[in-house]
Amino acid sequence: MKLKESLVILDLETTGTWIDKDKIIEIAMIKCFPDGRQQETYHQKVNPGIPIPAIVTQLTGIKDKDVEKEPKFQDIAKEVLDFLRGSDLGGFNIERFDLPLLEREFQEAGHLFNWRLGHVYDAQVVFHTNVRRDLTAAYELYCGKSLTDAHTAMADTQATLEILAAQVKQYGEGEESIEALKAFQYRPSQDFYDGERKFRWWNGKLYMMFGKYARKQSLQEIVKMDKGYLEWILSADFSEEVKTLVSNALQGRFPVLNPKAQKELFDQFVEES
Repeated sequence: MKLKESLVILDLETTGTWIDKDKIIEIAMIKCFPDGRQQETYHQKVNPGIPIPAIVTQLTGIKDKDVEKEPKFQDIAKEVLDFLRGSDLGGFNIERFDLPLLEREFQEAGHLFNWRLGHVYDAQVVFHTNVRRDLTAAYELYCGKSLTDAHTAMADTQATLEILAAQVKQYGEGEESIEALKAFQYRPSQDFYDGERKFRWWNGKLYMMFGKYARKQSLQEIVKMDKGYLEWILSADFSEEVKTLVSNALQGRFPVLNPKAQKELFDQFVEES
C-alpha cells in the first residue's frame, strides 16, 4: 500500500459506547510512513477513573485491577497527540465512534484535536459502500442463483421465500421452522429505556438526554437534588412511558436493567466495536 502522507491506524477499547460519557481503557496505534521506513507503534492501557462494566470486561478481558495503576488519559494526552500529529487517520468505524470519543477525551484533558480537518480512511465505510446488500445480492449469497427479474413483484417475492428457507437451513441449528429466525429480528437500541430515547442506560442507571440535566446526573441523583424538575415533567408534554418512569422515581422506585437486557447491550457493544 503506497502512501503520500503518514498514516495512523488506531483503535480504542472503552467503558461503553456512549461518546458523551464513556472513557478509554486501552489505545493502540500503528504509524506507517510514505518512505517505507519501519512502522511505529503506540499501545497503552488507560485508567478510566470509573468502574469498567462487566459486559466490557467480558468483551475485552480488561478488569478494573488491570488498569488501576495505569495512567489516566490526561496524563498521556500530549504523547498521544504528538503520535497523531501530521498524519492521516485510519480504522474501523472510527468516524462514528473512536474519533469523536477521542476528541472529547482530548478536550477534557485541555487539548484540541480537530480530526475533521484531515483525511480519514474508515474501513467500515468503504466496506458498507462497496458490498451490495440488496435482494439480488442476498439471493446470490444464500441461494446461489441470479435474480433475473429483479424489481418485478412476483420474482422478488419468490426470491425472498427461497432466501428465508435457505436462512432457516443455514442458521436454524437443526430446526426446520421459520421460528428459528426470530433471534435475528431487528430490535431498537437497548441503550435507551423508552421509545422516544429520553432516558439512556449507563452503568446500570438512567440518564436524561434532554433539559438542563442532559447527560450529567443519573435519575437517582436528580431525585435527590431537584424533585421540582421531575414534577414539572409530569405536567408537561411527555409520553406516558416517561411520566410513569418519573412518577415511580419520585416514589423511590427505579427500574433495574435485567440480565436479558444486559446481554442485548453486550451483543450491541460487540457489533459496534
